[in-house]
Amino acid sequence: MATLEFILQGFTASTHIDVLRRLFDVPDIQSVLVSVAYVTQGGVEKIEGQLSQHAARATVFAGVRNDTTSYQGLVRLHGIGSQLYTVDTGSRAIIFHPKLYLVRGTKRARLVIGSANLTLAGLNNNIEAGMMLDVDLADPADKALIDNIERLFAASVKDYPSHVVKVGEIAVLDEFLATGRLIDELKMLRHRDVSDQVGAADSGDHDREIDSDSESDGVPRIRLKVKPLRGGMVKASEILREINSSQTPDGASETVSPTIPTGETELASEDAPPASVTYFRKPRRKGDGPRLRAKRAKKEAIRLGRKWYFTGDPCIYGHISDRLVSNGKCRECNRLDSERANRLGLYR
Repeated sequence: MATLEFILQGFTASTHIDVLRRLFDVPDIQSVLVSVAYVTQGGVEKIEGQLSQHAARATVFAGVRNDTTSYQGLVRLHGIGSQLYTVDTGSRAIIFHPKLYLVRGTKRARLVIGSANLTLAGLNNNIEAGMMLDVDLADPADKALIDNIERLFAASVKDYPSHVVKVGEIAVLDEFLATGRLIDELKMLRHRDVSDQVGAADSGDHDREIDSDSESDGVPRIRLKVKPLRGGMVKASEILREINSSQTPDGASETVSPTIPTGETELASEDAPPASVTYFRKPRRKGDGPRLRAKRAKKEAIRLGRKWYFTGDPCIYGHISDRLVSNGKCRECNRLDSERANRLGLYR
């Protein structure tokens, strides 16, 4: 009979990183199955050691076309050597969303099912819930449960051949990146850096580092019982070199690693104003430029004790919105950065 363990990450000190590592304590591992909506490099790194030991028996299903799964994350998974399938629904309105981690031995199996994706946010930084089942395969009902899970995922490959695709070559991921089905984590970090630099320039404060998601609506950022983790970022080509080197007996690798395409794709339509939008501005008198207007509006907001000010001019990403007095970042950029940082686990 299965034994159950509930995980409430964030509100307790238990994290999915700890739990997933315990999954692999099952004796005589025969198969590993991972299914997640979102994958990032930081998430893969947290269980890479365990996955790599059983790569020949591991199968991973990962959602794409969801503005979160990254090129770097899938390149890292592919380099481990496990069977990697991407699930593309063909629509951003329908997301492949099942999150489960299954390790099966000859006599026992362990299954974690819940809300945690294979990202730093999902495995550590977010508030997430999950249930770990420790299953005795000698029990017919328990064995039938595990058999059915494996059968249904295997069937999806045959039932949806245009949508559930095995990644044989890195070129497949290159194409997904170029067509916007994967994001580039390096580009995400550059986007955040540019926003922060512009905000610092507007505010005249180059030394102060503002946490963007703690500035909204007067609600302080929640303090959880889990310490936030930060993900390091390296190019995908360096990831492959590292993996190939570790798998080559003499420590050298002759593999020519792919590089991220230089033509950067747009992450999502919300990153820039629609092409059809035209901004009409009334004529400005000489000397009344956007910097001066921003300076005046900000000064007035400070005088009135307000948190936001409005200039009427678009930010560098085309949003016409009010801006934070603290760093000059517009409300829409602030929202988008917070949302994506939460999904990716990219915390300062």
